[in-house]
Amino acid sequence: MSDGNGNGNGIGNGIRVAALGDIPEGEGIAVDKAVTGTADNIALLRDTDGTVWALDDTCTHETASLADGWVEDGHVECPLHSSRFCLKNGEVQGLPATRDTCPHRVEVRDGEVYLFPGETP
Repeated sequence: MSDGNGNGNGIGNGIRVAALGDIPEGEGIAVDKAVTGTADNIALLRDTDGTVWALDDTCTHETASLADGWVEDGHVECPLHSSRFCLKNGEVQGLPATRDTCPHRVEVRDGEVYLFPGETP
Protein backbone atom coordinates (compact mmCIF):
# COMPACT_ATOMS: atom_id res chain seq x y z
CA MET A 1 0.00 0.00 0.00
CA SER A 2 1.17 3.52 -0.61
CA ASP A 3 2.37 5.62 2.28
CA GLY A 4 2.40 8.62 -0.06
CA ASN A 5 5.88 9.63 1.04
CA GLY A 6 7.93 7.62 -1.43
CA ASN A 7 9.73 5.80 1.35
CA GLY A 8 11.10 2.63 -0.15
CA ASN A 9 13.75 0.03 0.34
CA GLY A 10 14.53 -3.25 -1.36
CA ILE A 11 14.71 -2.45 -5.07
CA GLY A 12 15.51 1.20 -4.73
CA ASN A 13 12.53 3.34 -5.56
CA GLY A 14 10.46 0.50 -7.01
CA ILE A 15 9.45 -0.20 -10.58
CA ARG A 16 7.14 2.34 -12.20
CA VAL A 17 4.38 0.12 -13.59
CA ALA A 18 1.41 2.40 -14.31
CA ALA A 19 -0.16 5.79 -13.94
CA LEU A 20 -2.83 5.91 -11.25
CA GLY A 21 -5.39 6.88 -13.90
CA ASP A 22 -4.67 3.61 -15.78
CA ILE A 23 -6.42 1.65 -13.01
CA PRO A 24 -10.13 2.52 -12.60
CA GLU A 25 -11.56 2.25 -9.08
CA GLY A 26 -13.04 -1.21 -8.55
CA GLU A 27 -10.87 -2.77 -11.26
CA GLY A 28 -7.37 -4.04 -11.92
CA ILE A 29 -4.65 -4.38 -14.50
CA ALA A 30 -1.97 -7.06 -14.90
CA VAL A 31 1.74 -6.27 -15.03
CA ASP A 32 3.71 -8.84 -17.02
CA LYS A 33 6.22 -10.98 -15.13
CA ALA A 34 8.86 -9.94 -17.69
CA VAL A 35 8.59 -6.44 -16.19
CA THR A 36 8.36 -7.50 -12.54
CA GLY A 37 10.92 -10.33 -12.55
CA THR A 38 8.48 -12.54 -10.64
CA ALA A 39 7.22 -16.07 -11.33
CA ASP A 40 3.67 -14.79 -11.95
CA ASN A 41 2.23 -11.63 -13.44
CA ILE A 42 1.20 -9.14 -10.75
CA ALA A 43 -2.30 -7.70 -10.53
CA LEU A 44 -2.54 -4.02 -9.59
CA LEU A 45 -5.96 -3.65 -7.97
CA ARG A 46 -7.63 -0.34 -7.14
CA ASP A 47 -10.16 -0.56 -4.34
CA THR A 48 -13.37 1.46 -4.34
CA ASP A 49 -11.74 3.89 -1.88
CA GLY A 50 -8.98 4.59 -4.44
CA THR A 51 -6.22 2.63 -2.67
CA VAL A 52 -3.96 0.54 -4.92
CA TRP A 53 -2.84 -2.96 -3.91
CA ALA A 54 -0.81 -5.69 -5.64
CA LEU A 55 -1.26 -9.46 -5.58
CA ASP A 56 0.04 -12.32 -7.70
CA ASP A 57 -2.30 -12.29 -10.69
CA THR A 58 -3.20 -15.98 -11.00
CA CYS A 59 -5.97 -17.25 -8.73
CA THR A 60 -4.72 -20.06 -6.47
CA HIS A 61 -7.82 -22.17 -7.22
CA GLU A 62 -7.71 -22.31 -11.02
CA THR A 63 -5.98 -20.40 -13.78
CA ALA A 64 -7.75 -17.05 -13.93
CA SER A 65 -6.50 -13.47 -13.77
CA LEU A 66 -7.36 -11.63 -10.57
CA ALA A 67 -6.82 -8.38 -12.52
CA ASP A 68 -10.01 -9.31 -14.39
CA GLY A 69 -11.92 -9.75 -11.12
CA TRP A 70 -14.17 -7.44 -9.11
CA VAL A 71 -12.53 -5.18 -6.53
CA GLU A 72 -14.40 -3.65 -3.60
CA ASP A 73 -14.27 -3.21 0.15
CA GLY A 74 -10.75 -4.56 0.58
CA HIS A 75 -11.21 -7.73 -1.51
CA VAL A 76 -10.84 -9.01 -5.05
CA GLU A 77 -13.21 -11.67 -6.38
CA CYS A 78 -11.90 -14.06 -9.01
CA PRO A 79 -13.92 -13.85 -12.25
CA LEU A 80 -13.93 -17.63 -12.76
CA HIS A 81 -15.37 -19.22 -9.58
CA SER A 82 -15.77 -16.20 -7.26
CA SER A 83 -12.94 -17.00 -4.84
CA ARG A 84 -12.21 -13.90 -2.74
CA PHE A 85 -8.83 -12.62 -1.54
CA CYS A 86 -7.93 -9.86 0.92
CA LEU A 87 -6.15 -7.02 -0.90
CA LYS A 88 -3.93 -6.22 2.11
CA ASN A 89 -2.39 -9.63 2.72
CA GLY A 90 -3.61 -12.05 0.01
CA GLU A 91 -5.53 -14.26 2.46
CA VAL A 92 -8.39 -16.35 1.09
CA GLN A 93 -11.72 -14.83 2.15
CA GLY A 94 -14.05 -17.08 0.16
CA LEU A 95 -14.07 -20.56 -1.36
CA PRO A 96 -13.38 -22.43 -3.56
CA ALA A 97 -9.76 -21.23 -3.21
CA THR A 98 -8.01 -22.60 -0.13
CA ARG A 99 -4.48 -21.20 -0.63
CA ASP A 100 -3.54 -17.56 -0.05
CA THR A 101 -1.96 -15.51 -2.80
CA CYS A 102 1.17 -13.38 -2.52
CA PRO A 103 0.86 -9.64 -1.82
CA HIS A 104 3.42 -7.08 -2.99
CA ARG A 105 4.17 -3.57 -1.76
CA VAL A 106 2.95 -0.64 -3.86
CA GLU A 107 3.53 3.10 -3.57
CA VAL A 108 1.72 5.89 -5.38
CA ARG A 109 3.87 8.98 -5.91
CA ASP A 110 2.80 12.00 -7.95
CA GLY A 111 0.08 9.99 -9.71
CA GLU A 112 2.45 7.15 -10.65
CA VAL A 113 2.27 3.58 -9.32
CA TYR A 114 5.53 1.96 -8.17
CA LEU A 115 5.77 -1.75 -7.44
CA PHE A 116 8.19 -3.48 -5.07
CA PRO A 117 7.91 -7.16 -6.14
CA GLY A 118 8.42 -9.64 -3.32
CA GLU A 119 8.13 -7.01 -0.58
CA THR A 120 5.12 -7.36 1.69
CA PRO A 121 2.87 -4.34 2.09
